[in-house]
Amino acid sequence: MQLLDWYDRHRRKLPWRPLPGGAIDPYRVWLSEIMLQQTGVQTVGPYFEKFLARWPSVADLGAASQDDVLRMWAGLGYYSRARNLHACAVAVLREHGGKFPDTEEGLRTLPGIGPYTASAIAAIAFGRQTMPVDGNIERVVSRLYVVEEPLPKSKPQIQALAATLLAGTRAGDSAQALMDLGSTICTPKRPACALCPINDDCAARIRGDQESFPRKMPKKAVILRRGAAFVVTRGDEMLVRTRAEKGLLGSMTEVPGSEWLAGHDDGEALAQAPVLKGVAKWHRKVGVVSHVFTHFPLELVVYTVRVTSSCRAPKGMRWVPVATLHDEALPNVMRKVIAHALG
Repeated sequence: MQLLDWYDRHRRKLPWRPLPGGAIDPYRVWLSEIMLQQTGVQTVGPYFEKFLARWPSVADLGAASQDDVLRMWAGLGYYSRARNLHACAVAVLREHGGKFPDTEEGLRTLPGIGPYTASAIAAIAFGRQTMPVDGNIERVVSRLYVVEEPLPKSKPQIQALAATLLAGTRAGDSAQALMDLGSTICTPKRPACALCPINDDCAARIRGDQESFPRKMPKKAVILRRGAAFVVTRGDEMLVRTRAEKGLLGSMTEVPGSEWLAGHDDGEALAQAPVLKGVAKWHRKVGVVSHVFTHFPLELVVYTVRVTSSCRAPKGMRWVPVATLHDEALPNVMRKVIAHALG
């Protein structure tokens, strides 16, 4: 098969390394697939290596605390992945003796493993005849077969067409070949069609409109949300709190702040500042901190204040040394806020 011949010659360095004897560790496949959700390979690489160094097996990860996992994940974004990662490892350790189920059905019973991830692990680690379809494969297949129906409605059709590209006993290689093709040649813009091993079969290339695939529904307008963040220092310490377990940035560490609303009002935001003994006025830093989440962009104004050594932390908050903030599970938006406040 031309695609697999191309893959054998040009395959990129895998995020997991085969074990002695050529076997592929399902733990490494699972870990990389979870990290690569909505995050690029270049960003994921260092985190993947750090996790493997700290927790070499799924049993090691399952024995860790969620707080430790969140701290190690800090900066990678989409933090529900970290919570699901830990919950899944715990389930594999406690319910499966530290070994992943080797079927899609079994894998789907684990926390945080959906259809795509289950299919990827089953195909790559266990050689099951299944085709995981990520964004790269969606693009390749939709161009190859000119799938006119827009995403996400076309997902079942693309899944069925992708499955026809499975090659005998090399299910995992078939999937990785299509992923690599999409990431290196069949790119969203200006695809290198002349280098594609299957360009003779690509209906969209023959028509000349390959860049218009996959078809997509018009994006909904996003609404900017605004809020305030309150950075309080006491000597060499800073006031922080832990967000609720459920919801955006669940269980992550943050400085106190207001709600994030489309109809932000400075007066209402200041009314949500932590109540601290001896604080009569907050200093507003010039400028704003901008951050973009999956579903909305955010702008935060930052207020700062210094308090005396006798000031106690309000209920639900705590003082941490500024020097050890890197050990906290701080999401990127909070890192930006603190850098802005201390800059």
